[in-house]
Amino acid sequence: MKTVLENDREYFCDIQAPCFQELLPEEIKLVQQERTQVLFRKGDSLTKQGTFGSYVLFIVTGYVKQYLEGDGQRDFNLRIIKPGEFVGLSIVFSGNTFSYSSVALTECRAFLIDKQAVSSLAKKNGNFGFSIIKRYCELNISLFKSLNNVIFHQMNGRMAEILLYLDSFKKDNPEIFQLLSRKELAEFAGVSMESGVKLLKNFEKDGLIELHEKDIRIINHVKLEEISRRG
Repeated sequence: MKTVLENDREYFCDIQAPCFQELLPEEIKLVQQERTQVLFRKGDSLTKQGTFGSYVLFIVTGYVKQYLEGDGQRDFNLRIIKPGEFVGLSIVFSGNTFSYSSVALTECRAFLIDKQAVSSLAKKNGNFGFSIIKRYCELNISLFKSLNNVIFHQMNGRMAEILLYLDSFKKDNPEIFQLLSRKELAEFAGVSMESGVKLLKNFEKDGLIELHEKDIRIINHVKLEEISRRG
């Protein structure tokens, strides 16, 4: 992680997010005073599960993997965080420690914003507070969907769901699958790497996908969606 100063080549000025457009000039000034601009290299940790957090991160560029740490052998990947989203938003509303870990899948530029500043603005500015709470609730819904997929779906359905989910990022990032190892892909589906590789080969054999080294191309969206629904 590198702190970016105003005279650095990587420096950027504005935070482009709908919620920040709701702030008054003096409130924007507060955010500017309470933020630190940072550059994360690929593989850098943004948050560490169980550690103290005094800031919220806002991703300006790059992609981040959010995950729960397991027993050291296997983690469970929750979602991909893309530009324009927050990391660590939960510490504004509950607790002082991060409930998950996150790592940069690509080079990422981000703002670290003091959580007390975000909390203060949410209390003072109703529109801003509503936007933050709305996003927090959307994240919770996403987490419940992930849990539902793992708990109630069989392995075929889980892998189909994850392939469709990751494929949705291809419009903005055609290399999304290439950012993930087969082990990481399996950890999105909650299966072992061996099972994940076997599922992918079976899907390819059935004509649902094409495997090109680390890249994956979905051939039959309809069939894959059917498998995802059936679980």
